[in-house]
Amino acid sequence: MSKELTKATSILPSVFDDYFKPWKDLFDFNGGRTITATVPAVNITEEKDQFKLTVAAPGMDKDDFRIDIDNDVLTISAETEEEEETPTRQEYNYSSFSRSFRLPAIVVKDKVEAKYKDGILKLYLPKTEEARKANGTKHVVIQ
Repeated sequence: MSKELTKATSILPSVFDDYFKPWKDLFDFNGGRTITATVPAVNITEEKDQFKLTVAAPGMDKDDFRIDIDNDVLTISAETEEEEETPTRQEYNYSSFSRSFRLPAIVVKDKVEAKYKDGILKLYLPKTEEARKANGTKHVVIQ
């Protein structure tokens, strides 16, 4: 992108900027700066036999990731080459990140599996046999 076009886009207001201007002060929590996510969003779900950790990391290759378990801490990190171009507006940048999670004692650490497809990294964290058999709900009698 030429420098002239970059300057023009930073000077000329967007149609959306004008449209949302009356509400901008109500919803603008970042002082007018663009928010850039530098770590991907993560969802964690618990199933009967396992926990599933899902990481949204588009535009990466499976070889960009490194997954380590040190004692009870799971660390997911990634590093990739940054692109030469500078976006006019940037809301995510996952060129490198690191996320760590403390694992519960019921996770079988040497059986953790990971798959990356279509921008989603999924980790499967199986539970111990005892945890699988245990009834998830315990009724407590009030005395």
